[in-house]
Amino acid sequence: MLTYILNTLITAVSLLAADYLISGIVLHNFTAAVFAGVIIGLVNGLVRPIIFILSLPFTVLTLGAFMLVVNGFCFWLASVFTPGFQVDGFWAFILGPIVLSITSTVLIRLLHQVNQPKPTEADSV
Repeated sequence: MLTYILNTLITAVSLLAADYLISGIVLHNFTAAVFAGVIIGLVNGLVRPIIFILSLPFTVLTLGAFMLVVNGFCFWLASVFTPGFQVDGFWAFILGPIVLSITSTVLIRLLHQVNQPKPTEADSV
């Protein structure tokens, strides 16, 4: 449960970064970002696998580039169900999930580095 809450908060912070960096993404407040993080998790867990399977021929044909469209669609779909979160424009549709993914990955890795135990002299023997 703690992992789910932590991932939702990291997604919320990543969404705020996307809001700051991309002009077509609008988040009204941190509460909307947290709610959007929950909705993105649900969309990625429930809807994205179905869309992935249905779009597999296009993904193979475009050597994976169509996944940008699939990710953008899921990102937009989450904005439809989240009050206070809007995605407007083609570049927000494409770049939003990319910024979200990169920022989330960096934050998760930083969090893991902070939680790693420090090696002691007894560990090196």
